[in-house]
Amino acid sequence: MSDKRIREQIARMAAQLMYERSEKEYFSAKRKAAKQLGLDCRFRPKDLPSNREIRDFIQILACMYEGEKRYENLQTMRLEALRLMRKLRRFHPALIGSVLTGHIRKGSDIDIHLFSDQVSAVTLELDDLGLQYQTERKRVIKHNEERVFTHVHVAERFDYELTVYPEEKLSYVFKSSITGKAIERVTLPELEQFLHSEYPDLDLDEKTENLEEQIDCYDLYRLLLQPLENVKQNPKYHPEGDALYHSLQVFELAREARPWDEEFLLAALLHDVGKAIDPAVHVNAGLQALEGSITPRTEFLIAHHMEAHAYRAGTLGHRAACRLLASEDFEELLLLRDLDDQGRRRGAIVCTIDEAFEYLRKMNQI
Repeated sequence: MSDKRIREQIARMAAQLMYERSEKEYFSAKRKAAKQLGLDCRFRPKDLPSNREIRDFIQILACMYEGEKRYENLQTMRLEALRLMRKLRRFHPALIGSVLTGHIRKGSDIDIHLFSDQVSAVTLELDDLGLQYQTERKRVIKHNEERVFTHVHVAERFDYELTVYPEEKLSYVFKSSITGKAIERVTLPELEQFLHSEYPDLDLDEKTENLEEQIDCYDLYRLLLQPLENVKQNPKYHPEGDALYHSLQVFELAREARPWDEEFLLAALLHDVGKAIDPAVHVNAGLQALEGSITPRTEFLIAHHMEAHAYRAGTLGHRAACRLLASEDFEELLLLRDLDDQGRRRGAIVCTIDEAFEYLRKMNQI
């Protein structure tokens, strides 16, 4: 294991495992990589590559696969951190980790330290903010000493890991598992100053407000989707049952066909929301409810999905057919129509509304 080439191989493979999110911890990633290379390093852990070496390879992979989008993503994640830290300012938030240092990889969490003697005070605040979260107590043994960490995982457009410490640790010096030195972290005022320095042309207040509006869209989508569960459809045309089950089936089929196309996926998920408002004119009712929350392309797909049915059946008027044919999204419109027809199976396995939202949010991280 003294061969530098083998050490580099382990680092590369461990980086791939972590970049693909099949492993989250450096230690387990390097051990798994060594095992896959047929090496037994249980008794010589110092022969494994350092966390820093693996992190460097992760950055190479991120630049290779994500290109310029990675830097756009980093800026957005930093603004998202600022947005949430402002909401949780009474818990003395501090940003740490890859979003601060710039070493993000696909699926990176936004890591924030909070300080409160009561975890329940944090979760009550999250409840008031209407955020979805899960609390985890993690036991870790370091230097023969057991430590218990409390993490609160918040799911929004990006995933947050909020680690809650007692207030007495506000001035505590936390050390990095990568460098062994004090970790880089910034408080809320320091983050604002840092962002002004990094992105001098950005209006932070305007940008965070825009992000808030985008997140509110999902609240609207939920309000429109949930009532579909009570919309029972004609079994002759919809043997699968209620309109929500149908919409989730269409979304699942769209995810198989166009997993990269967020606008198409939203159209698939939301195309029938008007049925819970006014079934007689469900397309127009749905578009009015969604006004301002979807892109023109998603709006086009929803607006014309019933005309696409008539086009397939050969009953659409000549002028209307010509208008559809002239659109650059004509093929996607017909695909949506086909998936709309296919999403009518009894017993089909579908995701939940929250799982659909989670997939759509995470598309921005890729």
